[in-house]
Amino acid sequence: MRRFILFFAGLLALAACVAPQDRPDTVAITIVGLNDVHGQLAAQDDRGGLVSVSAYVAALRDLHARDGGAVLLIDAGDMWQGTLESNLGEGEAIVAAYNALGVTAATIGNHEFDFGPLGPASTPTSPDHAPRGALRQRAREADFPLLAANLIDTSTDKPVTWDNVQPSIMVEAAGVQVGVIGVMTEEALHTTIAANTPGLRVAPIVPTLVREATALRERGANLIIVAAHAGSRCTEFGNPHDTSSCNMDGEIMQVAEALPAGLVDHIVAGHVHQGIAHVVNGISITASYSSTRAFSRTDLQVSRNGGALIARTVHAPQPAVFAAGAAYEGIALQGDATIAQIADEAVDAANAIKNRELGVTLTAPFELVPDVESALSNLMTEAMLDSFDADIAIHNVFGGIRSGLPAGKLTYGAVYQMFPFDNVVTIHEISGQALREIVARKAAVRRKPGFAGMRAIVRCGPDGMEVTLRRDDGRVIRDGDTLRVIANNFLALGGDDILTPAIPAGGLEINQDLPLTRDTLVQWFETRGGTLDPADFRTHDNPKWQVLDIITESCAADGLYLSLIHI
Repeated sequence: MRRFILFFAGLLALAACVAPQDRPDTVAITIVGLNDVHGQLAAQDDRGGLVSVSAYVAALRDLHARDGGAVLLIDAGDMWQGTLESNLGEGEAIVAAYNALGVTAATIGNHEFDFGPLGPASTPTSPDHAPRGALRQRAREADFPLLAANLIDTSTDKPVTWDNVQPSIMVEAAGVQVGVIGVMTEEALHTTIAANTPGLRVAPIVPTLVREATALRERGANLIIVAAHAGSRCTEFGNPHDTSSCNMDGEIMQVAEALPAGLVDHIVAGHVHQGIAHVVNGISITASYSSTRAFSRTDLQVSRNGGALIARTVHAPQPAVFAAGAAYEGIALQGDATIAQIADEAVDAANAIKNRELGVTLTAPFELVPDVESALSNLMTEAMLDSFDADIAIHNVFGGIRSGLPAGKLTYGAVYQMFPFDNVVTIHEISGQALREIVARKAAVRRKPGFAGMRAIVRCGPDGMEVTLRRDDGRVIRDGDTLRVIANNFLALGGDDILTPAIPAGGLEINQDLPLTRDTLVQWFETRGGTLDPADFRTHDNPKWQVLDIITESCAADGLYLSLIHI
């Protein structure tokens, strides 16, 4: 017995010596980032859908179940607006899928406001319509918090305090305390329908993050993660410390550079639908395009003793599409059954509507390209102008067109994917001078609005910018002329700062009895019939925008206004 006791004591002593050496000094925490999912539930072309994303998330959770680590799934906003499958329920199916996916937290993006009141109206049309009814209902349904640290209620001058909406949270992951903060682009309220955002403003991002991150650190946060609906663009991902391929003037890059060193550890970015997998000012930043084409992944190694960040691996955007039998990290990929069922039910509900043919055949694809003179941009504006008694049509073709149109028989679903917004057509009487100011403000920017019914000639003269507008028949549009201009309620309410020079102090009148822009396009296709060829809609030989000189800083001074020659 005495020998047994001594032997057993020896084993305990040996275990006491060996155990600390066998246990790793660090723990792995993987940050999986989603951004700009835009309602993509099911796989489609190069989009994996949330069903495919769930397989990768499950594989990473399985991996960390073996090594004692953890996965945090963070969404950077614009979750549910964009597909008929999601939009039919105003994002309800996306929230259900996110609940099943186990999202840790999501920030509110600009398109979370798009549905307006709960129900069919996209903007308030009566006093009992709550302008953010749909958003607030989705927040109540979510099992994860929605974050909005810089979305300010102007009546209190503090962040909004809606059900399940808060500035930041603290979560525990594998014994590490993690603070998560949500912010949105400072331009958010200019890129959604203004009728749905009264009483709100967006505070600057940097001081908001400093305030929230400092408070979280004081509460014991070891790591600070930011979900930011703001972004930039990089094109090379071989070395996360090489930012030469990145737009360092992009909003989220500027934010990262301005933050105090060591305050924030990681940012999941979005909004501009581009890729990032880089380190700026000691902060790793990821973004993964849009519509589940990819997800982002960053592996953090954190000290078990004190929770300090020891090392990190920033992965390039990870494609979300996979074939049968594929594996990730050696683990077989299998989509979540609950999310698959949610997607199947949403797809079934949408298919009867999506597959309706419109009686038009496209001889070739109308591709979505970043070109204001593209066949798709011109098709959009010219169809709108052809549908009403008006002189000019203006549309935000960058951002206001979401997808190209495929070759073959055109369906309602393809038009819906191209323009998923419930924007109402608006028609306004605008002076020639206001039109020239509209053109002058946008002449020096890349994201010019598209238009039909006129051509703009812009050059730098001896006295500054000179803008001449001509109708399609060659007639000059004079300052004193009054023109009927077709737009939509997003632009009429100041969206993208396009119609601003034409918006009076009391705002432009919006006739809610006019049809949706999308319904107008559908009717135009059905009425026209026959075939459409992209070659017939290209205008590069006789461009609508004729910017004859590089717009210099001196030429574009004074807000791009007149020193315009008065005609």
